[in-house]
Amino acid sequence: MIRGKLKAHYIPILLGAALVVLTLWAQQTNAPVVQDLRKRLEGVAYDLRFRVTLPFSTEKREPVAIVDIDEKSLDAEGRWPWPRDKVAQLVDRLFEAGAVVVGMDMVFAEPQRNLAATTARHLEQAPGVDPSAEVLATLSAAAPALDDDRALARALDGHDVVMGYMLSREGPKKGALGPPLPTAELQGPEGTSIQVMDHHLGNLPMLQEAAASGGFFSIFPDRDGILRRYHLILAHNDTLYPSLALEMARLYLLAERVRVVTAPVGEVQTVDHLDMGGLRIPTGGHGDVLVPYRGAAGSFPYISATDVLSGEVSADKLAGKLVLIGTTARGLYDLRATPVQSVYPGVEVHANVLRGLLNRSFPRSPAWAEGANFIFMLVMGLLLAVALPLLRPLTLSLLTGALGLALVAGNVLVWSQWHWVIPIALPLFLVLGLGTLNMAYGFLFAERGRRRLKDMFGQYVPPELVDEMTQDPESASSMEGERRDMTVLFADIRGFTAISEQLSAAELKDLLNRFFTPMTRVIFEHRGTIDKYVGDMIMAFWGAPLEDPEHARNGVKAALAMRGEAERLRFQFQKEGLPDVDIGVGLNSGAMNVGNMGSEYRRSYTVLGDAVNLGSRLEGLTKHYGASIVVSDVTREGLEDEILFRRLDRVQVKGRDEPLTIFEPLCPREEASAELLAEVDKLEQALSAYWRREWAEAEELFTELSRAKPDERLYELYLERIESIDPTRMPADWDGVYRHESK
Repeated sequence: MIRGKLKAHYIPILLGAALVVLTLWAQQTNAPVVQDLRKRLEGVAYDLRFRVTLPFSTEKREPVAIVDIDEKSLDAEGRWPWPRDKVAQLVDRLFEAGAVVVGMDMVFAEPQRNLAATTARHLEQAPGVDPSAEVLATLSAAAPALDDDRALARALDGHDVVMGYMLSREGPKKGALGPPLPTAELQGPEGTSIQVMDHHLGNLPMLQEAAASGGFFSIFPDRDGILRRYHLILAHNDTLYPSLALEMARLYLLAERVRVVTAPVGEVQTVDHLDMGGLRIPTGGHGDVLVPYRGAAGSFPYISATDVLSGEVSADKLAGKLVLIGTTARGLYDLRATPVQSVYPGVEVHANVLRGLLNRSFPRSPAWAEGANFIFMLVMGLLLAVALPLLRPLTLSLLTGALGLALVAGNVLVWSQWHWVIPIALPLFLVLGLGTLNMAYGFLFAERGRRRLKDMFGQYVPPELVDEMTQDPESASSMEGERRDMTVLFADIRGFTAISEQLSAAELKDLLNRFFTPMTRVIFEHRGTIDKYVGDMIMAFWGAPLEDPEHARNGVKAALAMRGEAERLRFQFQKEGLPDVDIGVGLNSGAMNVGNMGSEYRRSYTVLGDAVNLGSRLEGLTKHYGASIVVSDVTREGLEDEILFRRLDRVQVKGRDEPLTIFEPLCPREEASAELLAEVDKLEQALSAYWRREWAEAEELFTELSRAKPDERLYELYLERIESIDPTRMPADWDGVYRHESK
């Protein structure tokens, strides 16, 4: 049974398997477009996961503070850049308040103009002005005192200040960089996956040399513009340099060296982690980390720079802190798009990383994550590809939704508990994709099946049967053909040739349409299927395309209703001056072949077989016996208590060797009058006497019946037979079967 179901659903199973293969390929391929799409999807999942959980919560005592050159400071102290002596004053105030390490999220690449030197130069170059030697000497003597760069250098000297600088792939090559990464094991990027930057924008040599160290503040968003990763190390001129956050943490922890630990991946040494004075920092292959954002902007203590300069900040806000000097002012262009907020200060990105370094808390992707994903998608994907096509739509939808939710819940759980970043985009795509694929295929297949059934049966079966078939297509008979126990009906207009000679072509067409329409409606009302119209003949059957255990009963009831409809039409046509219309109906039940049959040029859904041919022969006997409906004994069987029949004859039709008894259904038994019941009973007595060869008794009974109904063809027929019988010439094995030689 299961094998049969799998065979019946092989197309969606193959499509599902193909989707599994496609998803596995998408994970493993190096195709740039696919890689970019995969990273973007994972980026979206990462951002949503971060915003929903935000696992990196605020501690009671925060070791990192931000001194902000904000709008308030610009209003109070003047536009940026400030004079270097003011920056020097800011640095002095910070260390006086107890700051341990100060990081500059800014670069001082250009020298500041010296007011005394600039004034002397302008006086010497001004036309018509001849400054005295004494004035020039005074200005020259005042120049050192007005050198703000030297003032800032003095403020930096002797303090743990990390100067910021920029490393980039393009741009200027200017200024001095801080000292390289203090490591003995790895001096350069050759043969490693560490990113190489060819350009730099550094500080004035005077300032960089005065500071304790330096670190780059370059940060690189992903291709979608979202800043998720932070490089702790970069290479420049075959030398490794630390980031601003890494160097501040190193000075704070008094670590002398940072060891870069790599692992071979193919021919490339990929960074595995950094070891900073015993502190193990797991990184990505390029020496980068995922930024451990702990909330929207403002999750760190912010202190306005002007408050520091004015001495309005209490010492406890800065004592023992690592202080980052940066800006949130919009005009200074240090705002970034991050997973937690679309407009986020760049200085706070460094603060998040710095805090992560101190607390050893970073999101990370375990080395086994990709392999586990591959195995999960392979095993789960193949199981779902086989199982989902076998489910009903509701079960399929519920299972797909439950698996998707379980996958998301598990992924969020390991993220919130262990800060593991497990890729989810492709597994979730696979689960939902398989569910959607099977639902879409089922819908399209079902819709195609409905259209196919309606196209094939819409004109031949009643609409309610088409609806039943579309709800349960497996209940319908196979189009390829099968053998079923069914009932067939043939109905013909008597004397149609004479009628057609009396009417024009248009009138004849109108008459046939008016005849076929109510007859078809009656057949449909009794769950019948129209096989065909041939001239004035209708062929219909019961038992296909849907199984019908009551096919004989429905067929006989339809025939009785057709006879009543014919009587109504006859009355209507008489009023309109049209010829009388009468019908003969033949029904037979038995095993028949049903299916879509014909040639490669034209096919039709029809029934064939000996039982069908017999039904046609019975219709041809209606006129001979003067009966409007003739049914076989097989069709009558089991209906005697519901429908009143009269026996007509024992016959052998042309083309058949086996005799049969034929009957005429008269009406529902409950509607039969006492006179009709008595007539049928007397007919049975007459026929019994006839078949017992008691000719006198049979003749007397048929005569009585004929006198009561002089127009009844059946009684006259038997009287003619009795009259023609010569008992002396009758064979000894006479069985009373009348053999019809014509069709």
